[in-house]
Amino acid sequence: MYTSAKQLGIKLCRHCKLSMPEEQSHCQRCHMQVHSRIPQSLQKCWAFIIAATVGLFPANLMPITVLSTRGAPQYETIMSGVISLIKDDMVGIAIVVFVASIVVPVMKLVGLVVILLSLQFNLNLNNRQRIVVYRIIDIIGKWSMLDLFVLSIMIAVFERNNLVGVEAGPGATAFGAVVLLTLFAAKSFDTRLIWDKQLE
Repeated sequence: MYTSAKQLGIKLCRHCKLSMPEEQSHCQRCHMQVHSRIPQSLQKCWAFIIAATVGLFPANLMPITVLSTRGAPQYETIMSGVISLIKDDMVGIAIVVFVASIVVPVMKLVGLVVILLSLQFNLNLNNRQRIVVYRIIDIIGKWSMLDLFVLSIMIAVFERNNLVGVEAGPGATAFGAVVLLTLFAAKSFDTRLIWDKQLE
């Protein structure tokens, strides 16, 4: 068993890393407001998770690109784009698109939901397992920008020799929003709550 800084009446400024007594509301050094834990961390995390989950539907069901050819415009969703890449013998790019656009966002959301549910409902998951799940989410999160690069790849692939005009569809906006919301969800979760649970 160990004693946490919170139990000792100490908290840390997240901006300049100065430690100070629990009763001080503002940092002596940088004058920023200081909290021992991120305020309403679980509630914020849940809100971002729910919003991101809702955003997944338009991101995957609405066209992410609109191809303008000599005929009628052709609408491509993420999944139809993946299928088109496979048909064009670009399996490697198709795998990158599928993993970055579908697997990664879903994994991040599922991982966070598992952590939050295990904390709030005392599910059979120990702290080490929770931290491992969060670290995986954090590592995946560093590759979130890959999702946006995927969009660029898709546009480049569909824009064949300037014969096809490409525009971002409404799904692209939803997709970008999901990427940001999953990032906010991970960053709004205070990992110290995991260890606080052990001390309760």
